Amino acid sequence: MDVVTFGETMVLFTSDQPLPLEYVHQFHKQIGGAESNVAIGLQRLGHAVGWFSKLGNDPFGRFIHKFVRGEGVDTSHCSYTDEAPTGIFFKEKRSASNIDVYYYRKGSAASLMGPTDLDEKYIAGAKVLHLTGITPALSSSCLQTINKAIDVAKKHGVKICFDPNLRLKLWNREEAKKILLGIAAKADYVLPGLEEGQLLTEHKEPESMADFFLKHGAGTVVIKLGSKGAYYQTSQESGYVSGFPVKTVVDPVGAGDGFAAGFLSGILRNMPIQCAVKRGNAVGAIVVQVSGDVEGLPSEAEVEQMIAGKHGDQDVKR
Repeated sequence: MDVVTFGETMVLFTSDQPLPLEYVHQFHKQIGGAESNVAIGLQRLGHAVGWFSKLGNDPFGRFIHKFVRGEGVDTSHCSYTDEAPTGIFFKEKRSASNIDVYYYRKGSAASLMGPTDLDEKYIAGAKVLHLTGITPALSSSCLQTINKAIDVAKKHGVKICFDPNLRLKLWNREEAKKILLGIAAKADYVLPGLEEGQLLTEHKEPESMADFFLKHGAGTVVIKLGSKGAYYQTSQESGYVSGFPVKTVVDPVGAGDGFAAGFLSGILRNMPIQCAVKRGNAVGAIVVQVSGDVEGLPSEAEVEQMIAGKHGDQDVKR
């Protein structure tokens, strides 16, 4: 297994019209979850990936399981519970730059995940364990699960990739900062967005943010800068990698997960860090051109076309 990841995936209802939700009567049913987005993205790029979660024993839980498994991701370690429902959320999309998301996830099945849901051998058999800052915010038992997973990965020499994915709707800033920085300090790869980096480090510039994470123990830091690309820094090198601006942004949600998938794909292929970041930028640029969290995740051929400047509706910086 190349990558193992786990976390909450929910059923997403997206309005079919650019209206406030109270005036919308029809929705498209999709799925969304940071970790499963990355898993599906990596699978489409040719990697062996496992994802697991605790799902409600209900139609939505079964829908998620079948969807992710249908993408070729290993879901053999998923479990069901009758104690809580599968979480759902609604996306109110008035325009590509005006999107609100409404979550109904408190007390969801995924929040019941605990350390006993982990299989040490399963994690130990992966090259990379991918984590996000959403899971530890769901419940104290989810935080314990994250901590145990990190211990297992460290024990067996499995690399840890961490995307803070800060969600202040789930917890307060001080608690989030303390816990997320603690996880980042143990990670081999840390992938914050610019605003997340500012909130967690209290620094404004990517260079100083990266310095902060590295001094606290992180191995490699990549600051995602949206359409401008990304800034990377290790103990030996650093630099900016330009993005792939697109003419039409349809849906920016999920671009960060696409970046993580592209970046990890480059790392797994033993590419230089700069090339891995460029792949992340390319995947993110492709994702924003399609509505939905996973629908726009590209194949390897599409990524190569984007890098070569031949993919769909885009203007590529060179």
